[in-house]
Amino acid sequence: MRTTLTIDDAVMSKVIQSTGRSNPLDAIREALQSYLQQEKLKAVIAMRGKLELQNNWQALRKLDTLPVAKRK
Repeated sequence: MRTTLTIDDAVMSKVIQSTGRSNPLDAIREALQSYLQQEKLKAVIAMRGKLELQNNWQALRKLDTLPVAKRK
Protein backbone atom coordinates (compact mmCIF):
# COMPACT_ATOMS: atom_id res chain seq x y z
CA MET A 1 0.00 0.00 0.00
CA ARG A 2 1.36 3.38 -0.93
CA THR A 3 0.97 6.01 1.80
CA THR A 4 2.26 9.54 2.07
CA LEU A 5 3.22 10.65 5.57
CA THR A 6 4.47 13.85 7.11
CA ILE A 7 6.75 12.96 10.01
CA ASP A 8 8.65 15.39 12.18
CA ASP A 9 12.35 15.37 11.25
CA ALA A 10 13.45 14.86 14.85
CA VAL A 11 11.15 11.86 15.27
CA MET A 12 12.25 10.36 11.96
CA SER A 13 15.91 10.79 12.94
CA LYS A 14 15.26 8.95 16.22
CA VAL A 15 13.45 6.14 14.40
CA ILE A 16 16.29 5.76 11.90
CA GLN A 17 18.86 5.81 14.70
CA SER A 18 17.01 3.35 16.94
CA THR A 19 16.32 0.87 14.14
CA GLY A 20 19.82 1.10 12.70
CA ARG A 21 18.42 1.41 9.18
CA SER A 22 19.97 3.71 6.64
CA ASN A 23 16.82 5.07 5.03
CA PRO A 24 13.43 6.26 6.29
CA LEU A 25 11.38 3.63 4.46
CA ASP A 26 13.24 0.70 5.99
CA ALA A 27 13.22 2.38 9.40
CA ILE A 28 9.45 2.89 9.31
CA ARG A 29 8.87 -0.69 8.15
CA GLU A 30 10.98 -2.07 10.99
CA ALA A 31 9.35 0.23 13.55
CA LEU A 32 5.88 -0.87 12.45
CA GLN A 33 6.84 -4.55 12.57
CA SER A 34 8.25 -4.05 16.06
CA TYR A 35 5.06 -2.30 17.15
CA LEU A 36 2.89 -5.14 15.83
CA GLN A 37 5.06 -7.71 17.60
CA GLN A 38 4.73 -5.82 20.89
CA GLU A 39 0.95 -5.66 20.49
CA LYS A 40 0.79 -9.43 19.93
CA LEU A 41 2.92 -9.95 23.01
CA LYS A 42 0.58 -7.75 25.06
CA ALA A 43 -2.36 -9.85 23.89
CA VAL A 44 -0.63 -13.06 24.94
CA ILE A 45 0.32 -11.58 28.32
CA ALA A 46 -3.30 -10.47 28.82
CA MET A 47 -4.33 -14.15 28.53
CA ARG A 48 -2.12 -15.03 31.48
CA GLY A 49 -4.12 -17.13 33.93
CA LYS A 50 -7.08 -17.41 31.55
CA LEU A 51 -5.93 -20.49 29.68
CA GLU A 52 -5.68 -23.99 31.03
CA LEU A 53 -2.58 -25.64 29.64
CA GLN A 54 -1.69 -29.27 29.99
CA ASN A 55 1.86 -30.29 30.67
CA ASN A 56 2.04 -33.12 28.14
CA TRP A 57 5.21 -32.32 26.28
CA GLN A 58 6.51 -35.87 26.74
CA ALA A 59 3.50 -37.36 24.91
CA LEU A 60 3.85 -34.78 22.14
CA ARG A 61 7.56 -35.58 21.85
CA LYS A 62 6.72 -39.29 21.41
CA LEU A 63 4.21 -38.44 18.68
CA ASP A 64 6.78 -36.28 16.96
CA THR A 65 9.23 -39.19 16.72
CA LEU A 66 6.65 -41.68 15.35
CA PRO A 67 6.34 -42.28 11.61
CA VAL A 68 3.53 -40.23 10.08
CA ALA A 69 1.33 -43.29 9.46
CA LYS A 70 1.27 -44.20 13.20
CA ARG A 71 0.60 -40.71 14.65
CA LYS A 72 -3.19 -41.11 14.79
